[in-house]
Amino acid sequence: MPISVYTDGSSKGNPGPGGWGVHIDKDGEIYEFFGRDDNTTNNKMELKAAIEGLIFFKEHQQLDLYTDSAYVLNGITTWIKGWKKNGWKNSKNQPVKNKELWQKLDFQNSRHKVRWIKVKAHSGDRRNDRADYLATF
Repeated sequence: MPISVYTDGSSKGNPGPGGWGVHIDKDGEIYEFFGRDDNTTNNKMELKAAIEGLIFFKEHQQLDLYTDSAYVLNGITTWIKGWKKNGWKNSKNQPVKNKELWQKLDFQNSRHKVRWIKVKAHSGDRRNDRADYLATF
């Protein structure tokens, strides 16, 4: 059975102070962790949360990773293929923003079997709400 990993990031201002949070349910055992940055963006914190959620697992795992970020979901499941093929340039031939974070996420993603799942923010999903709380408190 896959392990559930819920991730969220936030910032007050873009850029501004922000945070990320991870809530993991592994066979009924709950793991939570979070981090802060004084000068960041929401997208960076969303990426950081997903990276940290995957780093947590030292060995290959089957994971369901839930994110409310279309940026992270689309980036890791679709856009990244073109970015890598085009030397980390986007469709407008501009350098990909947050390249270093995307490269870290790509590496961590390759270590596991991850099913990326979009969850609606602030929709009453208690585990996603918990990741949001960890990212913002």
